[in-house]
Amino acid sequence: MQAPELVAAKYRAQGRRLTPQRQLLFTLLHENATHPTAEGLFEAASKRMPGISLRTVYQTLDELSDMGEIQLMHCDGGAVRFDPNVDDHHHALDAATGEVFDVYVDNLDALRAQLPEGFEVEQVSIVFRGRVTKPASLKAMHAKTKSPVRQQTARAKSTKRAPRRTSRGSSK
Repeated sequence: MQAPELVAAKYRAQGRRLTPQRQLLFTLLHENATHPTAEGLFEAASKRMPGISLRTVYQTLDELSDMGEIQLMHCDGGAVRFDPNVDDHHHALDAATGEVFDVYVDNLDALRAQLPEGFEVEQVSIVFRGRVTKPASLKAMHAKTKSPVRQQTARAKSTKRAPRRTSRGSSK
């Protein structure tokens, strides 16, 4: 998800009503690696802005999804989670805690699936299911799984250079 100020500007440009509640939700979602549920986001927002409604949370999440700012994630029949990371990535799900981590898969193009004849793939979504064996490493896992594109952009900003783009649109 883009920075909250950019999302707010995009929201206004589309004629959507920008409220303090929505701006708070933009802030809570920006660079949020926890893949929150609507209820979890509502709980966090309520602590900072008592009186915010669950309806506002759901409506804002729906609008952000329509705008391409967040992705919906369905995991094992549980509550829908919302992912503000719209980069090309996949997920690892800790079966013990339900925590979800972003995962970047190298050489996905090399994946060969035996699909029914006439089946056209529109999207690939991989979820690795397992258990975190070293709970102290959870924060490190979130830190290590930043988008390769965003890592390069951050490094370039620190050296005042923009990342180079290849013909396929990825950074070098």
